[in-house]
Amino acid sequence: MWPLDPSRREVLRFAVSCRVLTLVLQALFNAFIPDHRAEAFSPPRLAPSGSADQLMEGLLGGLSRWDAEHFLFIAEHGYLYEHNFAFFPGFPLTLLVGTELLRPLRGLLSLRSCLLISVALLNSLFSILAAVALHDLGCLVLHCPRQAFYAALLFCLSPANVFLAAGYSEALFALLTFTAMGQLERGRSWTSGLLFALATGVRSNGLVSIGFLVHSQCRGFFSSFLVRNPLRQLLKLMGSVLLSVLTLGLPFALFQYYAYTQFCLPGSAHSIPEPLLQLAVDKGYRIAEGNEPRWCSWELPLIYSYIQDVYWNVGFLRYYELKQVPNFLLAAPVAILVTWATWTYVTTHPWLCLTLGMRRSKSDETLEKPDPGFLSPRVFVYLVHAAALLLFGSLCMHVQVLTRFLGSSTPVVYWFPAYLLQHQEPLLRSLETVPWKPLAEDSPPGHNVPRNAIIGLLYNWKACSPVTRCILGYFLTYWLLGLLLHCNFLPWT
Repeated sequence: MWPLDPSRREVLRFAVSCRVLTLVLQALFNAFIPDHRAEAFSPPRLAPSGSADQLMEGLLGGLSRWDAEHFLFIAEHGYLYEHNFAFFPGFPLTLLVGTELLRPLRGLLSLRSCLLISVALLNSLFSILAAVALHDLGCLVLHCPRQAFYAALLFCLSPANVFLAAGYSEALFALLTFTAMGQLERGRSWTSGLLFALATGVRSNGLVSIGFLVHSQCRGFFSSFLVRNPLRQLLKLMGSVLLSVLTLGLPFALFQYYAYTQFCLPGSAHSIPEPLLQLAVDKGYRIAEGNEPRWCSWELPLIYSYIQDVYWNVGFLRYYELKQVPNFLLAAPVAILVTWATWTYVTTHPWLCLTLGMRRSKSDETLEKPDPGFLSPRVFVYLVHAAALLLFGSLCMHVQVLTRFLGSSTPVVYWFPAYLLQHQEPLLRSLETVPWKPLAEDSPPGHNVPRNAIIGLLYNWKACSPVTRCILGYFLTYWLLGLLLHCNFLPWT
């Protein structure tokens, strides 16, 4: 997929190391720390559990906590309950493909155990490839190999680490999104649109990615507006925008239509095993058989909006309650990071932001040369994307999910800390273009940075600047605490 130059090879090596360490630590935490009794979705196991299944549960059970149980349930049984439709089908379908590759083990392991193995292997693979894709994207957009390299290393230590490893859709979504962005930067709009559409089938916030395609098309329109037939170019732009909206919206629309056929049309209900039917009775879960839900009679019958409203109480400012203060504090670091990034960029390029990144003048041709890296004009659309996600997540979602929501969706969460490290950390300022060269002669004696700059900073922690300590402290603390808490059914982001 990508040529393995030395920097990509180091990113790949570090990503693999972090994934292996993540799996080992979650197994240890799961084994030695008692699970909290949480009021979470916990369906009964239909197949008998053998010794091999119990072993897999002990080794990988930490990856099946909280919402991961929904994805595993959907992959195993399908969309039986109404609230299952809050989880898009892209990831469960991917898990089923993974279990097909494990078919030789089915005589020894149950389907659930095979699904757990698929989660561990596939999400490790997806997050590793996402790190390489982020590095590739950073090289294309930032035009600063060092910042791209640092950002990819930071992704390996992402505060959303546990969700990139557990049975969640974040790792697959990050891979598809970062790869789609890279394809668009190369001018491959059709490939990019397809990947963005696949990402929409994995997570609903993939719909926001339409902005990248529209912005790219608008830039192309304004660049050729005075050169070619303006009317023809305008019609072409309108057609391209409409096609992009239809392409990215199709997976979402098909999923909503599938839900409509299950709950709103007669004779389409699945047969449900008795233990799962009893669970629906005990917990009050709605199944297809029974009274027609009220969303079926809506003018636009969207089950996703209904579930977010009724089951999760998601809505504008609904989460702004005094008891949610700890969750706001939990989400504060990533919110501050994106807000700081936005303020830095807007104050540096106010006119560029006012013209929506489409300013055309002679100075634009040289604008990127004095400001490579995060302050490059090409970062504008990514910053708007990150700011929009932050605004929506802060006002309309359960705010504690901001960490994984932003950490798997926008490269700004990693580009901006990389920019801060490069410009405010003396230990990195004298590095050459190749990131693993030793520091120059004017660097502090006795302080060397190995080929992995982040490990080098950790090794020389006492000599690091306060900004570096805050950034790395935040990333490492959330990286480790997420594993410790999430894998034992304790509340996290």
